[in-house]
Amino acid sequence: MTKPCILCCAITGSVPTKANNPAVPTTIAEQVESSLAAIEAGASIIHAHVRNEDETPSSDPEKFARLQEELRKHAPEAILQFSTGGRSGAGHERGGMLSLRPDMASLSVGSNNFPTRVYENSPDLVAWLASEMVKYEITPEIEAFDLSHILQAIRLHSEGTLFGKLYVQFVMGVKNAMPADKEVFDYYVQMIKSRAPNAEWCAAGIGPNQIVVNEWAIAAGGHTRAGLEDNMRLDRDTLAPSNAALIARAAALCDKYERPVATAAQAREMLGLRSA
Repeated sequence: MTKPCILCCAITGSVPTKANNPAVPTTIAEQVESSLAAIEAGASIIHAHVRNEDETPSSDPEKFARLQEELRKHAPEAILQFSTGGRSGAGHERGGMLSLRPDMASLSVGSNNFPTRVYENSPDLVAWLASEMVKYEITPEIEAFDLSHILQAIRLHSEGTLFGKLYVQFVMGVKNAMPADKEVFDYYVQMIKSRAPNAEWCAAGIGPNQIVVNEWAIAAGGHTRAGLEDNMRLDRDTLAPSNAALIARAAALCDKYERPVATAAQAREMLGLRSA
């Protein structure tokens, strides 16, 4: 298999703190440094959340603007993907940074259970976020926590509601949502291939499932995500020293399956994104 594999690095997220792992980058300066190291290790997409000074999650557009400015300055070719996730804000606040026109933004098209709460994505909010992405020409990365989310994304894309090329990420291993189950994973892949053959797909595993799902995705010809947002350990006894270490581990799996790691230019071409 010679198709390049796109590696996405989820650098921070909304949950992990330095108390969990000192390597979690929470300030803009730390995020820039961690992103650049991950890019050097093979990441072509940086999936970004921002934090307040006390490490709590934020949707502040000014923080996203500073992060974007610094990454554009130091890694202009990298693909920047902002999170519109629900832990950082409520309602339209979740999309307040989209006017900055990042290359991509995450988009959840349905609700589901999380470990201690309902991750709520109402149809009205999904429609508004999608319309903002169309307005600012931002390609969504669909974060699918359930089969229904995949089918909904395919429907919305076929109706012209989603900007650009369809890109679906299977998120597996969140407690109370879809577990990391190989039979389910294989079915997801088949659903994409049969119902959206022109789409690209990616997969992410949470916690110890990260390396497992990385390997499933790479072996099956898809793309994959790693990083401290999803997993803070190399193994049960060892904290990951950096985002770059987790990306390097995924890159090693690409070597195992004889797949080249996609450059940012190749990733942009496969995903139909504008040039850097």
